[in-house]
Amino acid sequence: MTAELVFTRRFCMGHRLITGASERCAIPHGHNEYVRVTLRPAKQTRLDGHANMILPFADAKTRWHHFVDNSLDHALQLSETDPLLAWFRANEPERASRIVVTPGDPTTELMAALMLAKLTAILADQGDILRVHEIELEETPTNTVRLGGNPQHYLPAVSTPPEQCWWNKADASIS
Repeated sequence: MTAELVFTRRFCMGHRLITGASERCAIPHGHNEYVRVTLRPAKQTRLDGHANMILPFADAKTRWHHFVDNSLDHALQLSETDPLLAWFRANEPERASRIVVTPGDPTTELMAALMLAKLTAILADQGDILRVHEIELEETPTNTVRLGGNPQHYLPAVSTPPEQCWWNKADASIS
């Protein structure tokens, strides 16, 4: 039997998909999303009879919730090749910092993989006490993506060195 810590966070986002896979989604639009993460101890842990926690909930979720609340909530998700991104950078650079820049269309599948990588980096930076077992991203009540395992297995190949990709950094960056 394995202990699990499960946290859910709601956030609002906007995005558009420009590759033509979904013409309906080519117009910027938004969703109210839920991200649920399931964390497990990196090693089998017995409760100590005193504090009786693998890690205090606040320690386990504070940085992740800060990232979701301050970086993802009300952010616009755009592909690195989207002309809107260039427009924002040229005309409204202060607002461009609120754009989640993705390698290709910011689909729910890609965002789940990027979030899995980000949370993996955050937990590693916290001493690898916990690991991500699964991340679930609900775009709508009828569309959900669930991922587990190594996030690098899901992410597209990019020319940027992995340590320079925002999703592999244990900070609040999104671009």
